[in-house]
Amino acid sequence: MNALETITVELGSRSYPIYIGEGLLETPLLLKKHLVTKQVHIVSNETIAPLFLGKLIAGLGPSISVTTTVLPDGEEYKNLAYLNNIFDDLLENRCNRQVTLIALGGGVIGDMTGFAAASYQRGVNFIQIPTTLLSQVDSSVGGKTGVNHRLGKNMIGAFYQPQCVLIDTRVLSSLPAREMSAGIAEIIKYGAICDQRFFEWLEKNMSSLLDKDGRALSYAIKTSCEKKAEVVAKDEKESGIRATLNFGHTFGHAIESHMGYGQWLHGEAVAVGMCLAAELSCEMGLINRKDALRVRDLCKRAKLPVDKPTGMQAAEFIRYMKVDKKNVTESIRLVLLSVLGQAIISDDASEEIISEIINRNPKDD
Repeated sequence: MNALETITVELGSRSYPIYIGEGLLETPLLLKKHLVTKQVHIVSNETIAPLFLGKLIAGLGPSISVTTTVLPDGEEYKNLAYLNNIFDDLLENRCNRQVTLIALGGGVIGDMTGFAAASYQRGVNFIQIPTTLLSQVDSSVGGKTGVNHRLGKNMIGAFYQPQCVLIDTRVLSSLPAREMSAGIAEIIKYGAICDQRFFEWLEKNMSSLLDKDGRALSYAIKTSCEKKAEVVAKDEKESGIRATLNFGHTFGHAIESHMGYGQWLHGEAVAVGMCLAAELSCEMGLINRKDALRVRDLCKRAKLPVDKPTGMQAAEFIRYMKVDKKNVTESIRLVLLSVLGQAIISDDASEEIISEIINRNPKDD
């Protein structure tokens, strides 16, 4: 995509743009207009920093004072202990309340940097520069920040919006195939929960996405960001419709927590979760068998897992699902499909039926 695309997340005085285009890391004026002062602290990880940190610093130019934190790469480091590394560096470098934090990395870096920005001196500005497909289409947009706890994923955090999100599609050229597939899981989610036509487009164009076709990727990223921006504008703090964006996530977070953070990529766990949620939607008479299998088939074609981890039992899923953030009663709250392309939030599934679906061995015919 040569032309710059701009999508606005409409939140009144806290509205902000999502910029999408090729080579945006080399377009410093976009970033500079969102800096409060010339003090910047960039947070990245050991995989991304060697690839893009130098380019970003060079683009900001010598007039900007830049300090950095480089964390280990992986979901297993998304915790309070490693969050303190960011605070240590901010304090040691005497960063003041006018500093702008820049998250340069995937979802882990974005979530941790955002939480650090929400907390440091009671709130400083930050900018998201997501470098994975998953973070570009999901976690960088909407202001969810936080870290994991051993008893549950993303249980410690804050809603805190960035000044802008800068999506450089060119960085995806270096993304491994497994990470591409993990990102596509979140793209599939948008089609499944809010746009049947987009779901059908994905069925027709999956091979192009896996091949990193520029036109297909740009369309999928733009559409996903538009869908999420629309939902966030209606329900910033997930008191209603925004919870539908967690389709597949209640099951998926249970997998991540049980297996150990980092063993399964987030998108891989969500893919299995979407398959289970679609199967449960069918079992409860909400969608037909054909549409449940379409969700499973599309995840398969995206080279994503569609079955739960070997040896993980229903009781282990239930234990983690009971501490999910969406739950407001003793029941497990789930996002289900009412039709393909439309989601609902339901407390109606009993533990017995959830367990039955988890233990079932789905057939592809």
